[in-house]
Amino acid sequence: MVIGWKLHGDGRTPPPGEVVRPDERLSWPRTAGIGAQHVVAMFGATFVFPVVMGLDPNLAIMMSGIATILFLLIVGGRVPSYLGTSASFVGAVAAIRAAGGDSATVTGAIFVAGLVLAAVGVLIHVVGGEVIHKVFPPVVTGAVVMLIGFNLAPVVATVYWPQDQWTALATLAFAVLCAVLLRGFWARITILLALVFGFVLSWLLDAAAGKITSVLPGQNLLDGAGRPCAAEGPYCIATAFPHERVNFTNVRAADWFGFPDLHAPDFKTSAILLALPAVIALIAENTGHVKAVAAMTHDDLDPVLGRAIAADGVGTALATAVGGSPTTTYAENIGVMAATRIYSTAAYFVAAVVAVLFGLCPKFGALVAATPGGVLGGITVVLYGMIGLLGAKIWIENRVDFADPVNLVPVAAAIILAIGNVTLQVTDDFPLQGIALGTIAVLVGYHVLNVLRRPEDTGGGVIAPAEEEIGGPVRHSGHEPPEAGTPRNDAS
Repeated sequence: MVIGWKLHGDGRTPPPGEVVRPDERLSWPRTAGIGAQHVVAMFGATFVFPVVMGLDPNLAIMMSGIATILFLLIVGGRVPSYLGTSASFVGAVAAIRAAGGDSATVTGAIFVAGLVLAAVGVLIHVVGGEVIHKVFPPVVTGAVVMLIGFNLAPVVATVYWPQDQWTALATLAFAVLCAVLLRGFWARITILLALVFGFVLSWLLDAAAGKITSVLPGQNLLDGAGRPCAAEGPYCIATAFPHERVNFTNVRAADWFGFPDLHAPDFKTSAILLALPAVIALIAENTGHVKAVAAMTHDDLDPVLGRAIAADGVGTALATAVGGSPTTTYAENIGVMAATRIYSTAAYFVAAVVAVLFGLCPKFGALVAATPGGVLGGITVVLYGMIGLLGAKIWIENRVDFADPVNLVPVAAAIILAIGNVTLQVTDDFPLQGIALGTIAVLVGYHVLNVLRRPEDTGGGVIAPAEEEIGGPVRHSGHEPPEAGTPRNDAS
């Protein structure tokens, strides 16, 4: 089944215990309502992450809809999922921009990563899913996800937070309270609620307290003698100046209807190397999401796992080919299905069409782009930390044993290389830095040490965990494949 759905029962809400399968639908008005829920669920992260990466949120929303339709067609309608903006590339994008790359360089690097992900998906479809677990065991995938998140800490500290520290702190506190105190649907849109709160707070502070004096990256550029200069660098830096927290100039000038700005990608080897590690995170993420959907629908989706991963890669490549943001399957929308027990892909087609229509409103994109830096500072503290801790979640769920030095040593080295943004200058124009260097360290280090270990060596000698002495839980060595993935919150 690709397009065409059987009406479930009388088309109304299914009785308790029944589910609406992917090839079924409710009446079209009810299907539209479920589709609207999927739009709201994906919306916050799908437009926040492009803003954080410096990409066009309008184009990201529009291409997420197109990528979702493409995904559903490639998997033959068997895997109900929405493809929103991926967080896995945020660290790479920050590193690329810090090295002087622009949006074309960013999208060029992610475009190549998307093609690699698509090729991996095809390979998995041909040889079977076990190849994932052999090449990327839980100890490796957890480390890569963790270093992608924690590598972003300097972006918060040096770019967003200094723009308005008190608004950032208030936004952070609001996000934490929402995450802890809210339940159900509202808990799933914590980041969106925090963004709205911070936006309104900034607007009220402008009205009550006037302008703030702070540094805006890329603006008010002066050289050492205090003269205006053109390009930010060692001798041309952004300096503090009075400005409004919220500037609606571009919002007022934007049209209500129009196509987002498109641009072609630009390809630089150093940038591509920074983006490629995110492919590992996306493989793990997509695998987990497909297995979660399979558990809910009671379908064997292993035969389409490779197609799902390939479809995500194709969606990412298509979106970035025109200047958009990378895509990934969203746990937020899987949560909507778990709550409603409605797995109809018809609802996802509705959500995708609505997203495309949103993308054709430049005024909306300008409003999103006007988000104050201090607000992003508060939000990114939570988002980046959550991305990093998802790596620890992978380790815990698969009971990775860090008493084994084959697991411990490569991971320890990789995380410090990434957090410290260490650079290995291979040649004059070929550096390995941060995320890329950390990923290579853990991937190569783990497999090399695993080959070199003595057959009788079962680990230990580095840490003697107390759990084993008191009969604690049995641990996973990190070498066998995990049981099944679980959906991650992408605030995805």
